[in-house]
Amino acid sequence: MHIIKIKKEGLMKYTSQHEWIRVEGNVGIVGITEYAAHQLGDVVFTELPLLGKILAKGAEAAVVESVRAASEVYAPVSGEVIELNNALERQPDLVNTDPIGAGWFFKIKLSNPVELDGLMEEPAYQFLTRQGH
Repeated sequence: MHIIKIKKEGLMKYTSQHEWIRVEGNVGIVGITEYAAHQLGDVVFTELPLLGKILAKGAEAAVVESVRAASEVYAPVSGEVIELNNALERQPDLVNTDPIGAGWFFKIKLSNPVELDGLMEEPAYQFLTRQGH
């Protein structure tokens, strides 16, 4: 699968579990990648974290359900959930149609920005997906 990169403001980083984070200042916008959305198939439901929830890096943050499977979405960094994409309640398919745009899950206020250093940049993530992971 070819990953299409949409130019967005801010630093984009990726996890090996196929989450992305776009960092703008001390806030990260989190979602799943196009690769993950494609693997899941048609998304029919999302369960978002509670507003104000404190997440540790790698902790389960959300759930996404498709016609094929349910999958956890993990926090790529530690911090406090400060905003939710409530549009996903009405249109969970945004995860499929615009996974790194309108299909984002939540915004997190970073508590330890140095954790970003442990995440992948786009070339490393593309290499991972070409390996079938």
